[in-house]
Amino acid sequence: MKKIFILLSFSIILFADSFSVEKKIYAHIINALYPQRAAVIKVWTDDTAKLRVLQSIPRLKIVKKPQEADFLLVHKEKELQSKGLIFTTDYHTLESYKDRAIGGFYWQKGRPNILFLRQNLKKHHIKLPEDMQEYIEESL
Repeated sequence: MKKIFILLSFSIILFADSFSVEKKIYAHIINALYPQRAAVIKVWTDDTAKLRVLQSIPRLKIVKKPQEADFLLVHKEKELQSKGLIFTTDYHTLESYKDRAIGGFYWQKGRPNILFLRQNLKKHHIKLPEDMQEYIEESL
């Protein structure tokens, strides 16, 4: 019983820490992409695991349709009819959207990976802050 309690406690701590890290990273990314905007940013996602993280970030409003969104957080490849910025939660999805997505954030071997695609940032006239320049790549 004691071992189960310790394992459960450890799992809860790891989950809480992961949630906190993701929240900070997504908040930083979205604020970097929309630095001038003081109003609400409309976000759509197909990743139900990320919904709770996004709902906890101030200035974000979750929308049900991709066409209503300013920012789309995409986990699986699908046909999207939206002019919003596409950001992925999976490397393979980023490969699929490499001509449209501005970047991605995904976990690999327990570490967060952030990647922005220079050509797509240029298409949208986005200049990232200095502290995010190291995440910009020429290609995948």
